[in-house]
Amino acid sequence: MSKNNIVGKLLLGLIFIFSAYTAYATEATDEEIHHELRQTLKVVESAINSGNYDEMLPVLSEHIRATPINQEFLSSRPDVSRYFTKWFGEKGYLSKLEIRFTADALTELSADKSWGLVVGSGVEKYILRDGRPYEMHTRWTATMAKEDDGRWRVRGIHIGTNFLDNPILGEAERALGKAALCGLAGGLLMGAIIGWLIGRRKKKI
Repeated sequence: MSKNNIVGKLLLGLIFIFSAYTAYATEATDEEIHHELRQTLKVVESAINSGNYDEMLPVLSEHIRATPINQEFLSSRPDVSRYFTKWFGEKGYLSKLEIRFTADALTELSADKSWGLVVGSGVEKYILRDGRPYEMHTRWTATMAKEDDGRWRVRGIHIGTNFLDNPILGEAERALGKAALCGLAGGLLMGAIIGWLIGRRKKKI
């Protein structure tokens, strides 16, 4: 075997080893990114479920664009803070919110690994001031961005729900049904009383 052939095979071998190492290193980097993204969602979940809402602010972009389930539009960290204070604070309309995010799959990363898109489902359990719970099932889409300091943050998120499958609407429908039954029963009772009075009057005549 000639010297040139030996050198050529060595070069091919080195190229193969380098390519395999590069692929492994890229895969490992992607796994680190996905791990950080999963931790980001957990921080948001934990902050909401514990009622310490401002703890999520560091993992939200300063230029966050968020649309929660009630379709308000939030365009900054202070907006997010005010939203949770208004709805779930000490004087908020509701007592508590418990939330769970479940991603459908790994975040779809851009070619330069500077942003990603992730979709999934969620469950939002609202506790009213009188203790009544309402569970809402949602779908959500989030854009994640790697910002100048190297950290991944939520840049945008939109949460929606099937308004036809709504426990609050369901209770309203049940309340209407009860009202209709009460009205029917009241009408029958009133009719019976009127009939009895008419019959009694005829007897007197």
